[in-house]
Amino acid sequence: MGIAEIREMLGGVSRARASVIASRRDFPPPYQVLKMGQIWRKSDVAAWIAKNRPDLATDS
Repeated sequence: MGIAEIREMLGGVSRARASVIASRRDFPPPYQVLKMGQIWRKSDVAAWIAKNRPDLATDS
């Protein structure tokens, strides 16, 4: 998943805010870096949200 999907999982934060969050030291590292940008595993992002933003965690 890219920043757009991470934005959605974080409750619709701005692209800039999502990028800041994804740059945090405790955020999961990207799975791969492509020409179009970084991508993350959904399961890694979901686990981070469950731990750090439990109010936004979902079962999906």
